Amino acid sequence: MKVVLDAGALMAIDRNDRRVLGLIRVARREGAVLTTCSPVVGQVWRDGAQQANLARVLPMIDLRDVDLDDSKDGGELLRSTKGNDIVDALLSLLVSQGDQLFTSDPKDLNELLGARRVQATVVKV
Repeated sequence: MKVVLDAGALMAIDRNDRRVLGLIRVARREGAVLTTCSPVVGQVWRDGAQQANLARVLPMIDLRDVDLDDSKDGGELLRSTKGNDIVDALLSLLVSQGDQLFTSDPKDLNELLGARRVQATVVKV
């Protein structure tokens, strides 16, 4: 199982949100792999000297790069949902059946997962 992290989850890590850190600790204890994609990191990374909490956790996260095929798939997914956030679309492509998705935007991500017919647990952070 994976726990896919959106920008809201990374921001929660950065601000040392105990609830989110606890959820992540439990997931890792159960063998979950933390995952996100590089554009999500770009949404939240501003100053490494000021983001020590996030910098400490990033090495524990499986960071997926985005290639041309991913970009095309994300764009087509947006077309099918009439959405406009390519980062959310790319992130949703990482989610598989049975995964968990930690997000501050459950409405849009549930819509993207629904369009892909992927059943996952979406956790609002």
